[in-house]
Amino acid sequence: MNPKAVRLREAVMSLVLILAAVNAFSQPAETDYNTYYQFPFSLGVEYQSLKPFGAYSTDYNVFELSAVLRYPLPARPRLQPLAQLGMIKFDSLDIADPERWDHNHWYGALGMAYSSRFTKNFEVAGEASLGLSEAVFPNLDPDEPRGALSILGSLGARISLNPSYNLSIDVHPNLKYLRSFSPLGRFNGFILGIGFAASYRFGEDPDAPQAIIRSLRVGELEIPPLFAAMQNYYVQHPLGRVTITNTESHPLQDLDIAFFQAGFMDSPTKVTSVPELPAGESRTVDLVASFNQQVFTTEGITPLTGEVIADYVSRNKAATQRFSVSYDLHDKTALTWDDDRKVAAFITPADSALRNYSSFIRQTCKDEVISGLSEELQTGMQVFSALTEIGCLYQVDPTSPFSTAQENTLLVDSISLPRDTLKRATGDCDDLTVLFCSVLETVGIETAYITVPGHIYAAFNTKVPSREYRSVHPDSKMTLNVNGELWVPVEITMIGTDDFLSAWRRGMEQYLALEATPERRDLCFTREAQKLYRPVGLRETDLGLQYGSRAAIVAGFKRDREKLVDGVLEDYQFSARESGEKRDYNKLGIACARFGRYAQAEKAFNTALSLDRNYLNPRINLGNVAYLRQEYQDALRYYHGAEKVLLERKAQTTSSYLNVLLNISKAYYELENYDRATHYYDQLVAIDPSMAERFTYLSSSGGDTRAARIGGGDEVLYAEEEE
Repeated sequence: MNPKAVRLREAVMSLVLILAAVNAFSQPAETDYNTYYQFPFSLGVEYQSLKPFGAYSTDYNVFELSAVLRYPLPARPRLQPLAQLGMIKFDSLDIADPERWDHNHWYGALGMAYSSRFTKNFEVAGEASLGLSEAVFPNLDPDEPRGALSILGSLGARISLNPSYNLSIDVHPNLKYLRSFSPLGRFNGFILGIGFAASYRFGEDPDAPQAIIRSLRVGELEIPPLFAAMQNYYVQHPLGRVTITNTESHPLQDLDIAFFQAGFMDSPTKVTSVPELPAGESRTVDLVASFNQQVFTTEGITPLTGEVIADYVSRNKAATQRFSVSYDLHDKTALTWDDDRKVAAFITPADSALRNYSSFIRQTCKDEVISGLSEELQTGMQVFSALTEIGCLYQVDPTSPFSTAQENTLLVDSISLPRDTLKRATGDCDDLTVLFCSVLETVGIETAYITVPGHIYAAFNTKVPSREYRSVHPDSKMTLNVNGELWVPVEITMIGTDDFLSAWRRGMEQYLALEATPERRDLCFTREAQKLYRPVGLRETDLGLQYGSRAAIVAGFKRDREKLVDGVLEDYQFSARESGEKRDYNKLGIACARFGRYAQAEKAFNTALSLDRNYLNPRINLGNVAYLRQEYQDALRYYHGAEKVLLERKAQTTSSYLNVLLNISKAYYELENYDRATHYYDQLVAIDPSMAERFTYLSSSGGDTRAARIGGGDEVLYAEEEE
């Protein structure tokens, strides 16, 4: 093979491989340039320099001129059928007879190209064609020109530079095969070619101003003021609405609508998809938005300009239209009172500053908690006392009082975040309400807030069944019965000026004042409301708070608790004195014992016994008082006495007998007489396994104190009714 031909072939193939690699690694998956820059057809001219692989009888100068028509398939523009007409000229360089073997091949061919456009300006293609040629030898026969029919095949690559949409300049390395059907076969064989072509591509440049597709028109596009506190609400609920109309005489396909706000969204939020929008038709869609945490960094009112983005296909061409819309974004403290449930967005139980504060309060008061009173109620008292200790006070908002904001649902109000109110130690009714609810929610207490004309205040769940209202307050009208559980309202604006019970009583008075017009009051449950209005996002920082005197917090809590306990016990005492019944004195004693008033409990139980020496329940309960005082030997004396009586009465299946067995086992356990504890526990298991299940530690030998407390070591079972 001619060395020049070898070098030429190697250079061409290297170039093809390099560009193919560029194509493989450079084409962005998100852009299909073949479709975007698709053209209906192209017409080009090409010049090729040819070099045969085999040696002819003499040297020749061989070149080709051709015209090429290409037609990309509309559905698959990478596939491009082609038609080619051209001439291959063989010019002999024989010095002795330079013109004898000169001849021209006039040919026509059909083929197929596969083109891949990997940037706007570059593409590569592979192609193959097959055709027929007529070779004309004008000087071979002195009498007349001679011709020979041949088959012509071609296989090659095309590397294209596209300076513009309509113009393409190509480099075309290829390999041809020529074979004559006549006996003249000296020119048969493979020919290496390198061609240079220029093509004109018909059609309109999609990047040209006149070619940009504007098939959609939007109606009036307006977004009302948005609120950072409603960030999560806007993900699924509309912040505005837009009507989009197809202005074309043909349908649009694959219409996607999205909303985007630069700086406050990580990516556009998809609003809707419409498979096809017929000509002239409109769609009205609600706009939603997935804002990121940056919305919580704004202060005051921030003017913004967002975009409604419409992506669609018009007559097989992808198009994008963007419509600007301006609106105001209010910071995370702002809201309007068109929906009371929005307040829940400002109740932030996940705030670490509030968690630390509530933990401090509970640790401070843990030794003063009594078992007979709802722990949730006692925690509410503790928080009230702690906020009083740091000087927290009610202060009317001078710029937008709650009463004014509530009456005008278009007026923008401001609610301070609980951490800010805690640090400032002042706030209006909505600020103090969300602070009180937030601190309680951090320890798992369910909260709510009550709105009445011109006011808002807090409430929380005591977890006490409604039928046991007397263990919370003797007056059933001092609590709210919600799904069978008692809730306590708290007029939180009285903090720092009055005690917890007064705030509680005032909260109920305001609620009951609207009994005849219940539509004027509303009880919103925090956790339910937060399903719609999730808490605002916070940037965690240390508030550097001084939590106040532990002794003062405990003193305030004990004062409120004892005042409440006095009121509860006074009701039991009144009932017992009024009726003179032994049962009522037994109930009074149980109430006193549960509240830790052991001396009063003993007095009540002894009064019940004085009315009936055979009344067994107060004897058992006197044993419980001794147990709670850790006087376990005295407790056993009472328990064993009751056991003997119950056995004599053959009452082994009664609840009193089961209670006595359990209490005896517990007393022996506390005396570290584990054998006796297990003996009585096994009797309980034999009669009522389900009851014994909570106290399995009693069957273990030498169990630890921690396990005893978990299993109910401080719990005694009172005898509340005579069998």
